[in-house]
Amino acid sequence: MSKFGHQTIAVRGGIDTDTQYGAVVPPIYLSSNYTFKGYDQPREYDYARRGNPTRSQFAQALADLEGGSYGVITSTGLSAITTVIQLLSPQDTLVIPHDCYGGTYRMFDHLARRGLFTLVVVDQADEAALESALSQKPKMVWLETPSNPLLRIVDIKSIAAKAKAIDAYVVVDNTFLTPILQQPLSLGADIVIHSCTKYINGHSDVVAGAIVTKDQQLGIDLDWWANCIGTTGSAFDCYMAMRGLRTLPVRLQQHQQSAAKIAEFLASHPAVKHVYYPGFESHQQHELAKQQQAGFGAMLSFDLVGDIAQSQIFVQEIGLFCLAESLGGVESLVAHPATMTHAGMEESARITAGISNSLIRLSVGLESVDDLIGDLSQSLDAVLASV
Repeated sequence: MSKFGHQTIAVRGGIDTDTQYGAVVPPIYLSSNYTFKGYDQPREYDYARRGNPTRSQFAQALADLEGGSYGVITSTGLSAITTVIQLLSPQDTLVIPHDCYGGTYRMFDHLARRGLFTLVVVDQADEAALESALSQKPKMVWLETPSNPLLRIVDIKSIAAKAKAIDAYVVVDNTFLTPILQQPLSLGADIVIHSCTKYINGHSDVVAGAIVTKDQQLGIDLDWWANCIGTTGSAFDCYMAMRGLRTLPVRLQQHQQSAAKIAEFLASHPAVKHVYYPGFESHQQHELAKQQQAGFGAMLSFDLVGDIAQSQIFVQEIGLFCLAESLGGVESLVAHPATMTHAGMEESARITAGISNSLIRLSVGLESVDDLIGDLSQSLDAVLASV
């Protein structure tokens, strides 16, 4: 399928592959185990933790979309991360961005404190700081672009080239953009990870993760680890996420159109100090985003006037946007990163990353954009009245 366009790959993954009954949509295989042909003769699948036909179809579809050689489906996005870091040993160094997702930061920080690896946290857009980090000869360099929640962009191609020069793995969290809007493997990355809970599934009813590798043997190694530590995804979740994947390209079109209009509205409102949105020409990495992305995505963040009190008023007054964590569903969500998605970070780390008490993050859904802007307007007016 990799020879076809993204829309075709997304729709056709697993379609018309049932040889028993000719079902157009592939069946879901819920069996936990599979018979052997005979003594010491296992079939392709023997136990669901190690392998499952539904999971294999989903993994192949994502690998095709990313332009990769091998896909591994995990139970969550964080279990995808857990699987990837099995490549590290206590003597190895891991370089991560200072503004990565709070759950990612929390995991890496606590594992490093236990001595599983050495952690270096750096502003990867600061060339001098990045060079200093790379001079420590890390085994793995972790990228998150655009970052969560400040939508910062880093140059995948440039960083990957520098990392390759010291023989380091390059891992890119591609959750915000998906394979439709960004192709990190084509820019030099070795591994791409996703929280499939987000845009790939797109309906806020599945928790799953994915790993896609450029090199097939590396993917096979990570698949072995996923089975070994028990991070593989369930058949039902794979079936549901595969169903969501089929509409991913068309959903993203609408998500992005609405996000662009909402970003413009927010930038014009006096209750908003700053909007973080790579689609703006004023965004520091706008030109870089245009080079390595096929779109600007549908996530945006903004700083309110005031402080924590104004953030509380905003989330209390908002109506159509659900106050909830996660992102990428058909419904619009609002989050206060400091007390929600990034609450697991120490306050000093949040401040260093630029995550203030007045920061609000939006995941723009598929509702009428006029209705969403109206909802934001009345909430922001309440904020302004409180200052």
